[in-house]
Amino acid sequence: VQLQASGGGLVQTGGSLRLSCAASGLTLKDYNIGWFRQAPGKEREGISCITSSDGGTNYLDSVKGRFTMSRGNAKNTMYLQMNNMKPEDTAVYYCAVDNLVGPSCSPKYYEYDYWGQGTLVTVSS
Repeated sequence: VQLQASGGGLVQTGGSLRLSCAASGLTLKDYNIGWFRQAPGKEREGISCITSSDGGTNYLDSVKGRFTMSRGNAKNTMYLQMNNMKPEDTAVYYCAVDNLVGPSCSPKYYEYDYWGQGTLVTVSS
């Protein structure tokens, strides 16, 4: 299994970025999937996830209304559209797949089994 994340970079406050995570070795729609981020000195936190069974999406409160997670079945890729970005969004962003499909996707990083390599997002003030 490989997850290849891309799309990070430097953006100004209020700007937008779109992260992508292409999967190989598994089919994303068959698993719960998530986006996480980790800022320096902080624990990895769940930003958003999609539940396989019903396509339901959950978001961290601080990104609700600004970030949108989606899944492209044809390309076996997950996406994170980030709008109205803030300096506190600065972090390394990771995509992940939970190998054990539960009834609802989890925001807990330790419940995910496969990880992308991380892509750095920096928001300047």
